[in-house]
Amino acid sequence: MATKILEAPKVGMVSLGCPKALVDSERILTKLRADGYAMSPDYEGADVVLVNTCGFLDSAKEESLEAIGEAIAENGRVIVTGCMGSEAELIRARFPEVLAITGAHQYEDVVSAVHEAAPPARGAFVDLIPEGGLKLTPRHYSYLKISEGCNHACAFCIIPSLRGKLASRRIDAVLREAEKLVSAGTKELLVISQDTSAYGVDIRHEPREWKGQQVRAHMTDLARELGQLRTAEGHAPWVRLHYVYPYPHVDDVIPLMAEGLLTPYLDIPFQHAAPSVLKAMKRPANEAKVLERIRNWRAIAPDIAIRSSFVVGFPGETEADFQYLLDWLDEAQLDRVGAFRFEPVEGAAANVLPGAVPDEIKEERYQRIMEATAAISAAKLAAKVGRALPVIIDEVGEANEAGSIGATARSQADAPEIDGNVYLRDVPESLQPGDIVEVVVEDADEHDLFGVIASA
Repeated sequence: MATKILEAPKVGMVSLGCPKALVDSERILTKLRADGYAMSPDYEGADVVLVNTCGFLDSAKEESLEAIGEAIAENGRVIVTGCMGSEAELIRARFPEVLAITGAHQYEDVVSAVHEAAPPARGAFVDLIPEGGLKLTPRHYSYLKISEGCNHACAFCIIPSLRGKLASRRIDAVLREAEKLVSAGTKELLVISQDTSAYGVDIRHEPREWKGQQVRAHMTDLARELGQLRTAEGHAPWVRLHYVYPYPHVDDVIPLMAEGLLTPYLDIPFQHAAPSVLKAMKRPANEAKVLERIRNWRAIAPDIAIRSSFVVGFPGETEADFQYLLDWLDEAQLDRVGAFRFEPVEGAAANVLPGAVPDEIKEERYQRIMEATAAISAAKLAAKVGRALPVIIDEVGEANEAGSIGATARSQADAPEIDGNVYLRDVPESLQPGDIVEVVVEDADEHDLFGVIASA
Protein backbone atom coordinates (compact mmCIF):
# COMPACT_ATOMS: atom_id res chain seq x y z
CA MET A 1 0.00 0.00 0.00
CA ALA A 2 1.49 3.35 -1.03
CA THR A 3 2.24 5.91 1.67
CA LYS A 4 0.27 9.08 1.25
CA ILE A 5 2.46 12.17 1.50
CA LEU A 6 0.60 14.89 3.35
CA GLU A 7 0.57 18.33 1.81
CA ALA A 8 2.26 20.76 4.18
CA PRO A 9 0.52 24.06 4.97
CA LYS A 10 2.58 26.98 3.72
CA VAL A 11 3.83 29.98 5.69
CA GLY A 12 4.97 33.28 4.20
CA MET A 13 7.36 35.54 6.07
CA VAL A 14 8.05 39.27 5.88
CA SER A 15 11.08 40.08 8.06
CA LEU A 16 11.84 43.72 8.86
CA GLY A 17 14.45 45.46 11.00
CA CYS A 18 17.93 44.50 12.16
CA PRO A 19 19.94 41.25 11.84
CA LYS A 20 18.78 40.26 15.33
CA ALA A 21 15.20 40.25 14.07
CA LEU A 22 16.33 38.25 11.04
CA VAL A 23 17.70 35.58 13.38
CA ASP A 24 14.34 35.53 15.17
CA SER A 25 12.65 34.95 11.80
CA GLU A 26 15.05 32.10 10.99
CA ARG A 27 14.36 30.43 14.34
CA ILE A 28 10.62 30.74 13.89
CA LEU A 29 10.76 29.28 10.38
CA THR A 30 13.08 26.46 11.49
CA LYS A 31 10.64 25.49 14.25
CA LEU A 32 7.69 25.68 11.84
CA ARG A 33 9.55 23.55 9.29
CA ALA A 34 10.20 20.98 12.02
CA ASP A 35 6.47 21.05 12.76
CA GLY A 36 5.59 20.14 9.20
CA TYR A 37 5.17 23.50 7.47
CA ALA A 38 6.49 24.52 4.08
CA MET A 39 7.63 28.01 3.21
CA SER A 40 5.89 30.13 0.60
CA PRO A 41 7.90 32.68 -1.40
CA ASP A 42 4.82 34.80 -2.11
CA TYR A 43 1.52 35.89 -0.59
CA GLU A 44 -0.63 33.91 -3.00
CA GLY A 45 0.69 30.50 -2.01
CA ALA A 46 0.69 31.06 1.76
CA ASP A 47 -1.93 29.69 4.14
CA VAL A 48 -0.82 32.30 6.67
CA VAL A 49 1.67 35.19 6.55
CA LEU A 50 4.00 36.21 9.41
CA VAL A 51 5.15 39.82 9.61
CA ASN A 52 8.17 40.24 11.89
CA THR A 53 8.06 43.95 12.73
CA CYS A 54 10.56 46.62 13.79
CA GLY A 55 9.54 49.19 16.39
CA PHE A 56 12.78 51.06 17.06
CA LEU A 57 11.95 54.33 15.27
CA ASP A 58 8.66 55.91 14.25
CA SER A 59 9.69 55.55 10.60
CA ALA A 60 10.35 51.84 11.19
CA LYS A 61 6.94 51.48 12.85
CA GLU A 62 5.27 53.05 9.84
CA GLU A 63 7.15 50.68 7.54
CA SER A 64 5.95 47.77 9.69
CA LEU A 65 2.34 48.96 9.55
CA GLU A 66 2.59 49.30 5.77
CA ALA A 67 3.93 45.74 5.54
CA ILE A 68 1.05 44.45 7.69
CA GLY A 69 -1.44 46.28 5.47
CA GLU A 70 0.11 44.87 2.31
CA ALA A 71 0.06 41.31 3.72
CA ILE A 72 -3.61 41.68 4.68
CA ALA A 73 -4.50 43.08 1.25
CA GLU A 74 -2.59 40.35 -0.60
CA ASN A 75 -3.37 37.36 1.64
CA GLY A 76 -5.80 38.24 4.43
CA ARG A 77 -4.49 35.79 7.04
CA VAL A 78 -1.76 37.61 8.97
CA ILE A 79 0.08 37.06 12.26
CA VAL A 80 2.24 39.89 13.62
CA THR A 81 5.34 39.35 15.74
CA GLY A 82 8.53 41.22 16.64
CA CYS A 83 9.35 44.47 18.39
CA MET A 84 6.14 46.24 17.44
CA GLY A 85 4.17 43.45 19.08
CA SER A 86 4.40 45.50 22.28
CA GLU A 87 1.96 47.95 20.65
CA ALA A 88 -0.81 45.47 19.99
CA GLU A 89 -3.57 48.05 20.56
CA LEU A 90 -2.13 50.33 17.86
CA ILE A 91 -1.90 47.44 15.40
CA ARG A 92 -5.43 46.19 16.12
CA ALA A 93 -6.85 49.70 15.85
CA ARG A 94 -5.63 49.90 12.28
CA PHE A 95 -5.91 46.21 11.36
CA PRO A 96 -8.58 44.50 13.48
CA GLU A 97 -8.49 41.45 11.19
CA VAL A 98 -4.95 40.45 12.27
CA LEU A 99 -5.13 36.86 13.58
CA ALA A 100 -2.61 37.20 16.43
CA ILE A 101 0.09 39.54 17.77
CA THR A 102 3.17 38.43 19.71
CA GLY A 103 6.23 40.31 20.97
CA ALA A 104 9.93 40.09 20.17
CA HIS A 105 11.59 36.64 20.41
CA GLN A 106 8.37 35.01 21.72
CA TYR A 107 8.97 31.94 19.58
CA GLU A 108 6.55 29.60 21.30
CA ASP A 109 3.68 32.10 21.15
CA VAL A 110 4.06 32.84 17.44
CA VAL A 111 4.42 29.14 16.56
CA SER A 112 1.29 28.36 18.59
CA ALA A 113 -0.56 31.13 16.71
CA VAL A 114 0.47 29.57 13.39
CA HIS A 115 -0.68 26.14 14.59
CA GLU A 116 -4.08 27.60 15.39
CA ALA A 117 -4.39 29.49 12.10
CA ALA A 118 -3.15 26.65 9.88
CA PRO A 119 -2.87 23.28 11.69
CA PRO A 120 0.35 21.40 10.78
CA ALA A 121 0.47 18.30 8.61
CA ARG A 122 2.57 15.60 10.24
CA GLY A 123 4.48 12.98 8.32
CA ALA A 124 7.90 11.38 7.93
CA PHE A 125 8.40 13.02 4.55
CA VAL A 126 7.44 16.46 5.82
CA ASP A 127 9.35 16.85 9.09
CA LEU A 128 12.80 17.38 7.54
CA ILE A 129 14.96 20.44 8.13
CA PRO A 130 18.54 21.22 7.11
CA GLU A 131 21.24 20.60 9.70
CA GLY A 132 21.88 24.32 10.13
CA GLY A 133 18.18 25.20 10.29
CA LEU A 134 16.30 27.34 7.78
CA LYS A 135 18.13 30.51 6.78
CA LEU A 136 17.03 33.82 5.30
CA THR A 137 20.62 34.73 4.42
CA PRO A 138 22.77 33.14 1.70
CA ARG A 139 24.20 29.73 2.58
CA HIS A 140 27.75 31.00 3.03
CA TYR A 141 27.18 33.46 5.88
CA SER A 142 25.08 33.28 9.04
CA TYR A 143 24.16 35.51 11.96
CA LEU A 144 24.92 34.00 15.37
CA LYS A 145 22.86 35.63 18.12
CA ILE A 146 24.49 35.20 21.53
CA SER A 147 22.05 37.09 23.78
CA GLU A 148 18.82 39.02 23.94
CA GLY A 149 18.07 42.38 25.49
CA CYS A 150 20.27 45.10 26.92
CA ASN A 151 21.16 46.59 30.32
CA HIS A 152 21.89 50.10 29.01
CA ALA A 153 19.48 53.00 29.49
CA CYS A 154 20.44 55.16 26.51
CA ALA A 155 18.18 58.20 26.28
CA PHE A 156 17.36 57.69 22.59
CA CYS A 157 16.61 53.95 22.76
CA ILE A 158 13.66 51.79 23.79
CA ILE A 159 15.28 48.40 23.13
CA PRO A 160 15.19 47.34 26.82
CA SER A 161 11.44 47.94 26.90
CA LEU A 162 11.01 45.98 23.66
CA ARG A 163 13.40 43.10 24.26
CA GLY A 164 14.05 43.23 28.01
CA LYS A 165 17.24 43.16 30.04
CA LEU A 166 20.34 41.25 28.96
CA ALA A 167 19.69 37.50 28.73
CA SER A 168 22.78 35.58 27.57
CA ARG A 169 22.64 32.14 25.98
CA ARG A 170 24.68 29.27 27.39
CA ILE A 171 28.15 29.22 25.87
CA ASP A 172 27.89 25.55 24.89
CA ALA A 173 24.57 26.18 23.12
CA VAL A 174 26.07 29.07 21.16
CA LEU A 175 29.13 27.04 20.16
CA ARG A 176 27.00 24.04 19.19
CA GLU A 177 24.88 26.23 16.93
CA ALA A 178 28.00 27.77 15.39
CA GLU A 179 29.48 24.34 14.75
CA LYS A 180 26.29 23.17 13.03
CA LEU A 181 26.18 26.29 10.86
CA VAL A 182 29.78 25.83 9.76
CA SER A 183 29.29 22.12 9.04
CA ALA A 184 26.22 23.06 6.96
CA GLY A 185 28.25 25.37 4.72
CA THR A 186 28.65 28.68 6.56
CA LYS A 187 31.98 30.33 5.71
CA GLU A 188 31.37 33.53 7.72
CA LEU A 189 29.83 33.87 11.18
CA LEU A 190 28.47 37.28 12.18
CA VAL A 191 28.20 37.46 15.97
CA ILE A 192 25.30 39.71 17.00
CA SER A 193 23.40 40.83 20.11
CA GLN A 194 22.34 44.15 21.61
CA ASP A 195 25.66 44.33 23.48
CA THR A 196 28.20 41.68 22.49
CA SER A 197 30.81 42.92 24.99
CA ALA A 198 28.40 42.27 27.89
CA TYR A 199 27.84 38.64 26.91
CA GLY A 200 27.62 36.47 30.02
CA VAL A 201 27.46 39.30 32.59
CA ASP A 202 23.92 38.35 33.62
CA ILE A 203 24.87 34.70 34.21
CA ARG A 204 28.18 35.63 35.90
CA HIS A 205 30.16 34.24 32.95
CA GLU A 206 28.98 30.76 33.84
CA PRO A 207 31.40 28.12 32.48
CA ARG A 208 30.19 25.08 30.55
CA GLU A 209 31.98 22.03 29.25
CA TRP A 210 32.88 22.21 25.57
CA LYS A 211 35.16 19.74 23.79
CA GLY A 212 36.42 18.38 27.10
CA GLN A 213 37.22 21.69 28.76
CA GLN A 214 35.46 24.43 30.71
CA VAL A 215 34.65 27.54 28.66
CA ARG A 216 33.22 30.74 30.19
CA ALA A 217 30.24 32.65 28.82
CA HIS A 218 32.49 35.60 28.01
CA MET A 219 33.19 37.44 24.76
CA THR A 220 36.90 36.59 24.71
CA ASP A 221 36.34 32.88 25.44
CA LEU A 222 33.60 32.76 22.82
CA ALA A 223 35.78 34.46 20.22
CA ARG A 224 38.70 32.11 20.92
CA GLU A 225 36.52 29.00 20.56
CA LEU A 226 34.81 30.24 17.41
CA GLY A 227 38.30 30.69 15.96
CA GLN A 228 38.90 26.94 16.39
CA LEU A 229 36.02 25.93 14.12
CA ARG A 230 36.80 24.52 10.68
CA THR A 231 34.77 24.14 7.50
CA ALA A 232 34.38 20.85 5.67
CA GLU A 233 37.42 21.87 3.60
CA GLY A 234 39.47 22.34 6.77
CA HIS A 235 39.56 26.17 6.67
CA ALA A 236 38.78 28.58 9.48
CA PRO A 237 35.54 30.51 8.87
CA TRP A 238 35.56 34.28 9.09
CA VAL A 239 34.25 35.37 12.51
CA ARG A 240 33.00 38.96 12.64
CA LEU A 241 31.99 40.76 15.87
CA HIS A 242 29.10 43.24 15.80
CA TYR A 243 27.62 45.63 18.43
CA VAL A 244 30.80 45.66 20.50
CA TYR A 245 30.76 48.28 23.27
CA PRO A 246 34.35 49.42 23.99
CA TYR A 247 34.67 47.92 27.47
CA PRO A 248 38.28 47.34 28.65
CA HIS A 249 38.21 43.61 27.89
CA VAL A 250 37.67 44.34 24.20
CA ASP A 251 41.44 44.91 24.15
CA ASP A 252 41.82 41.16 24.75
CA VAL A 253 40.20 40.14 21.45
CA ILE A 254 42.58 42.21 19.28
CA PRO A 255 45.47 39.70 19.64
CA LEU A 256 43.06 36.99 18.43
CA MET A 257 42.69 39.02 15.23
CA ALA A 258 46.46 39.25 14.89
CA GLU A 259 46.62 35.45 15.29
CA GLY A 260 44.02 34.92 12.56
CA LEU A 261 41.38 33.45 14.89
CA LEU A 262 39.05 36.42 14.43
CA THR A 263 38.29 38.55 11.39
CA PRO A 264 40.06 41.91 11.97
CA TYR A 265 36.84 43.88 12.21
CA LEU A 266 34.96 45.59 15.04
CA ASP A 267 31.49 47.14 14.85
CA ILE A 268 31.35 49.62 17.75
CA PRO A 269 28.27 51.83 18.35
CA PHE A 270 30.04 55.05 19.42
CA GLN A 271 26.96 57.22 18.61
CA HIS A 272 28.83 60.51 19.25
CA ALA A 273 32.11 61.94 20.57
CA ALA A 274 31.27 65.27 22.23
CA PRO A 275 31.24 64.71 26.03
CA SER A 276 28.14 66.85 26.60
CA VAL A 277 26.13 64.95 23.98
CA LEU A 278 27.31 61.57 25.26
CA LYS A 279 26.26 62.60 28.76
CA ALA A 280 22.81 63.62 27.51
CA MET A 281 22.58 60.31 25.66
CA LYS A 282 23.56 58.51 28.91
CA ARG A 283 26.54 56.99 27.12
CA PRO A 284 30.14 56.59 28.37
CA ALA A 285 32.10 59.80 27.69
CA ASN A 286 35.75 58.71 27.53
CA GLU A 287 36.31 59.60 23.87
CA ALA A 288 39.98 60.60 24.36
CA LYS A 289 40.86 57.23 25.87
CA VAL A 290 39.02 55.50 23.04
CA LEU A 291 41.29 57.23 20.50
CA GLU A 292 44.35 55.94 22.37
CA ARG A 293 42.92 52.43 22.44
CA ILE A 294 42.17 52.54 18.70
CA ARG A 295 45.83 53.43 18.08
CA ASN A 296 46.90 50.48 20.24
CA TRP A 297 44.52 48.13 18.42
CA ARG A 298 45.97 49.14 15.07
CA ALA A 299 49.50 48.59 16.38
CA ILE A 300 48.57 44.99 17.26
CA ALA A 301 46.37 44.23 14.23
CA PRO A 302 47.27 46.73 11.47
CA ASP A 303 44.50 45.56 9.14
CA ILE A 304 41.71 45.96 11.69
CA ALA A 305 38.63 47.67 10.23
CA ILE A 306 36.48 49.66 12.64
CA ARG A 307 32.93 50.59 11.74
CA SER A 308 30.51 52.67 13.75
CA SER A 309 27.33 54.71 13.57
CA PHE A 310 26.64 58.21 14.83
CA VAL A 311 23.53 60.24 15.64
CA VAL A 312 23.41 63.86 14.48
CA GLY A 313 20.93 66.44 15.70
CA PHE A 314 20.45 64.95 19.18
CA PRO A 315 18.61 67.40 21.48
CA GLY A 316 21.05 69.99 22.77
CA GLU A 317 23.74 69.25 20.16
CA THR A 318 25.43 72.56 19.37
CA GLU A 319 27.50 73.47 16.34
CA ALA A 320 30.56 73.19 18.61
CA ASP A 321 29.51 69.66 19.63
CA PHE A 322 29.08 68.66 16.02
CA GLN A 323 32.46 70.12 15.04
CA TYR A 324 33.98 68.19 17.96
CA LEU A 325 32.54 65.01 16.43
CA LEU A 326 33.98 65.85 13.00
CA ASP A 327 37.41 66.55 14.52
CA TRP A 328 37.23 63.29 16.50
CA LEU A 329 36.38 61.33 13.36
CA ASP A 330 39.27 62.96 11.53
CA GLU A 331 41.61 61.70 14.23
CA ALA A 332 39.97 58.29 14.67
CA GLN A 333 40.01 57.55 10.92
CA LEU A 334 37.29 54.92 11.21
CA ASP A 335 37.03 52.63 8.20
CA ARG A 336 33.25 52.48 7.87
CA VAL A 337 30.77 55.03 9.22
CA GLY A 338 27.00 55.29 9.14
CA ALA A 339 25.04 58.29 10.37
CA PHE A 340 21.45 58.85 11.42
CA ARG A 341 19.42 61.98 11.93
CA PHE A 342 17.96 61.97 15.45
CA GLU A 343 14.35 60.85 15.41
CA PRO A 344 12.10 60.86 18.50
CA VAL A 345 10.87 57.42 19.49
CA GLU A 346 7.75 57.03 21.57
CA GLY A 347 8.76 56.11 25.10
CA ALA A 348 12.39 57.30 24.81
CA ALA A 349 13.77 59.63 27.50
CA ALA A 350 15.37 61.88 24.87
CA ASN A 351 11.97 63.10 23.73
CA VAL A 352 11.62 65.47 26.70
CA LEU A 353 15.17 66.87 26.55
CA PRO A 354 15.48 70.60 25.80
CA GLY A 355 17.27 72.02 22.78
CA ALA A 356 15.52 70.26 19.89
CA VAL A 357 17.57 70.66 16.72
CA PRO A 358 15.59 71.91 13.69
CA ASP A 359 15.21 69.42 10.86
CA GLU A 360 17.08 71.61 8.38
CA ILE A 361 20.12 71.73 10.69
CA LYS A 362 19.94 67.95 11.22
CA GLU A 363 19.98 67.48 7.46
CA GLU A 364 22.87 69.89 6.97
CA ARG A 365 24.92 68.12 9.66
CA TYR A 366 24.05 64.72 8.23
CA GLN A 367 25.34 65.79 4.80
CA ARG A 368 28.54 67.17 6.35
CA ILE A 369 29.32 64.04 8.36
CA MET A 370 28.67 61.79 5.37
CA GLU A 371 30.91 63.95 3.17
CA ALA A 372 33.72 63.94 5.75
CA THR A 373 33.59 60.20 6.38
CA ALA A 374 33.33 59.42 2.66
CA ALA A 375 36.61 61.28 2.14
CA ILE A 376 38.26 59.24 4.90
CA SER A 377 36.92 56.02 3.37
CA ALA A 378 38.12 56.99 -0.11
CA ALA A 379 41.66 57.63 1.15
CA LYS A 380 41.76 54.36 3.09
CA LEU A 381 40.51 52.34 0.13
CA ALA A 382 42.89 54.08 -2.29
CA ALA A 383 45.75 52.90 -0.08
CA LYS A 384 44.69 49.30 -0.79
CA VAL A 385 45.19 49.60 -4.55
CA GLY A 386 47.94 47.19 -5.56
CA ARG A 387 47.52 45.00 -2.48
CA ALA A 388 46.48 41.35 -2.46
CA LEU A 389 43.50 40.70 -0.16
CA PRO A 390 41.32 37.71 0.71
CA VAL A 391 37.67 38.17 -0.26
CA ILE A 392 34.51 36.10 0.13
CA ILE A 393 32.34 35.72 -2.96
CA ASP A 394 28.70 36.79 -2.55
CA GLU A 395 27.43 36.60 -6.12
CA VAL A 396 28.70 35.45 -9.52
CA GLY A 397 27.26 37.11 -12.60
CA GLU A 398 26.44 35.84 -16.08
CA ALA A 399 28.94 36.01 -18.94
CA ASN A 400 28.69 39.16 -21.07
CA GLU A 401 28.88 39.28 -24.87
CA ALA A 402 32.65 39.01 -24.74
CA GLY A 403 32.42 35.97 -22.46
CA SER A 404 33.73 37.80 -19.39
CA ILE A 405 32.18 36.99 -15.99
CA GLY A 406 32.10 39.41 -13.07
CA ALA A 407 31.52 38.77 -9.37
CA THR A 408 30.58 40.67 -6.23
CA ALA A 409 32.66 39.95 -3.14
CA ARG A 410 33.59 41.43 0.23
CA SER A 411 36.91 41.89 1.98
CA GLN A 412 37.45 41.24 5.66
CA ALA A 413 36.71 44.94 6.20
CA ASP A 414 33.19 44.57 4.80
CA ALA A 415 30.17 43.11 6.58
CA PRO A 416 27.23 42.11 4.37
CA GLU A 417 24.49 44.67 3.65
CA ILE A 418 26.10 47.53 5.62
CA ASP A 419 29.61 48.02 4.24
CA GLY A 420 31.23 48.09 0.82
CA ASN A 421 31.89 45.49 -1.86
CA VAL A 422 34.79 44.25 -3.94
CA TYR A 423 33.81 44.01 -7.62
CA LEU A 424 35.80 41.46 -9.61
CA ARG A 425 36.31 41.12 -13.35
CA ASP A 426 37.13 38.07 -15.47
CA VAL A 427 36.42 35.43 -12.85
CA PRO A 428 36.41 31.70 -13.77
CA GLU A 429 33.12 29.89 -14.41
CA SER A 430 33.90 27.57 -11.51
CA LEU A 431 33.72 30.38 -8.93
CA GLN A 432 30.89 29.93 -6.41
CA PRO A 433 29.28 32.07 -3.68
CA GLY A 434 31.10 31.38 -0.42
CA ASP A 435 34.48 30.80 -2.06
CA ILE A 436 37.29 32.71 -0.35
CA VAL A 437 39.93 33.77 -2.86
CA GLU A 438 42.92 36.11 -3.06
CA VAL A 439 42.43 39.17 -5.24
CA VAL A 440 44.62 42.02 -6.40
CA VAL A 441 43.01 45.44 -5.91
CA GLU A 442 43.15 47.50 -9.11
CA ASP A 443 40.99 50.52 -8.27
CA ALA A 444 38.85 52.09 -5.54
CA ASP A 445 36.17 54.71 -5.00
CA GLU A 446 34.63 56.15 -1.84
CA HIS A 447 33.11 52.88 -0.66
CA ASP A 448 34.10 49.96 -2.90
CA LEU A 449 37.13 48.18 -4.31
CA PHE A 450 37.66 46.77 -7.82
CA GLY A 451 40.01 43.97 -8.70
CA VAL A 452 40.89 40.63 -10.22
CA ILE A 453 41.62 37.21 -8.77
CA ALA A 454 45.36 36.82 -8.14
CA SER A 455 47.12 34.41 -10.47
CA ALA A 456 48.29 31.21 -8.85
